[in-house]
Amino acid sequence: MSIEIKNVSKSFGNIKALDDISLEFKENKIYGLFGRNGAGKSTLLNIISNRIFANSGEVLIDGENAVENDRAQGEIFLMSEAMLYPESMKIKDAFRLTKEFYDDFDVDYANRLSEQFGLKTNKKTKGLSTGYKSIFKIIVALATNVKYLIFDEPILGLDASHRDLFYKLLIENYDKNPRTIIISTHLIEEISTIVEDVVIIKDGKLIKQQSCEELLNMGLTVTGAEALVNEFAKDKNIIGSDTLGNYKSIYMLGNIDKNNIPSGLEVSKLDLQKLFIQLTNS
Repeated sequence: MSIEIKNVSKSFGNIKALDDISLEFKENKIYGLFGRNGAGKSTLLNIISNRIFANSGEVLIDGENAVENDRAQGEIFLMSEAMLYPESMKIKDAFRLTKEFYDDFDVDYANRLSEQFGLKTNKKTKGLSTGYKSIFKIIVALATNVKYLIFDEPILGLDASHRDLFYKLLIENYDKNPRTIIISTHLIEEISTIVEDVVIIKDGKLIKQQSCEELLNMGLTVTGAEALVNEFAKDKNIIGSDTLGNYKSIYMLGNIDKNNIPSGLEVSKLDLQKLFIQLTNS
């Protein structure tokens, strides 16, 4: 049971948004989907959810082709930046409408989440601030109870307190109802403790799909005098570097025997956001 992306490419005019991407989102895992602006993340998610179509390749949901497949698409809910409900519709009516499309939508749960977030369900979607539009869409997503739950920039406009509440509720929801969750966001470090696997896209190409733990264990910073660092770096997998005066830092993937670190060098772990930046630098 999974979402399989097989050799998917998508172009908009002369711009290639996705270039022969193949990957798999497996059952009951939380994924972080990362990439810089324009990398192709939203394009990929929109192809998975049938909002746009690939030029080539295919998407399989539990082994079925996802294109124009109501049964397969009924297993997916994509929370995107777009507000797809009428501006004149009240929040409580939007919950009822969603129930008509998703049988397992939990209206009571949606109302409880609304209370926790301070969202007034008598308000119309038009009157919501940017942050509360995101909150409304988060609530709908969490209450939908589909097998594959996808968030595209879910925390747009949310303050720190509401972001923290979202992460807490997401984990609670996942513990009670395990499913595949994909989160695409630029606030990488905030979700680094939540995601199990990391998918990184650069310029429309897949450059990493790996467990978060494995990737973090491989990411290292080595700092010291430039000449010493350069000598140490000769046979290493270097993904970036910075120089300040006579001192240099290299960013690398790999394992180092602590007993073989030359005197004068300092080695530390890379956090997920720094690792992402180095992997996606030109």
